Amino acid sequence: MYDCANENRPGVTQKVYTPDEAVAYLEKLFKDRQDISVIGIAGPGDPMCDADKTLPTFEKCRARFPHLMLCLSTNGLALPEHVDDIVRIGVSHVTVTVNAVTPSVGGKVYAWVRYNGKTYTGEEGAAILLARQDEGIRKLKEAGMIVKINTVVIPGINMDHVPQIAAKAKEWKADIMNCMAMIPVHDTPFAGIETPSKEDIHRVRQFISGSMKQMTHCSRCRADACGKLGCE
Repeated sequence: MYDCANENRPGVTQKVYTPDEAVAYLEKLFKDRQDISVIGIAGPGDPMCDADKTLPTFEKCRARFPHLMLCLSTNGLALPEHVDDIVRIGVSHVTVTVNAVTPSVGGKVYAWVRYNGKTYTGEEGAAILLARQDEGIRKLKEAGMIVKINTVVIPGINMDHVPQIAAKAKEWKADIMNCMAMIPVHDTPFAGIETPSKEDIHRVRQFISGSMKQMTHCSRCRADACGKLGCE
């Protein structure tokens, strides 16, 4: 159970649902509203690191609500081995958060990466994550999936690196890119870094728009957001 009712940022939620609880929640929700067209799993944490719960949830949602679109958000570390199941179930949209495409920058973004039961730090950990993202995204596109690249823009860390991320996204044939301002969180490594302004993000998007189509309406929703943008 997560009690984050007063925080409105990606990755927080009030409760983590089991597959059956998720379906029950949706059934209750749809009794009161008919404007929901997408079911997404985005956290908290990474859905593919909990694939034994995420995939059954998607399967149950597909069986109960076959008319709704299914989407997934992931950091890509545990993505490659699950692409076939994602396609089989009928997930159509996948968002992969890519905050660096070189180990040197990734080592500054990610404190550690846990893979196959072992924890890696610095550039070594970043290199593993980047290789897994590359493999997973290529598999998704080969399967005909719609892929969005999310990039959290962190001043002094990866802001100047975003054009390289956009170039890589283009190489992957990703469909769209979403550049988001980093939100400082107390007691985290980037707590002392000021969030980029709207003008900063606009300039970044404008600069790379020739390489990758840019998403501009992101509201940085909570993991349990429900409804239309701006109306949750």
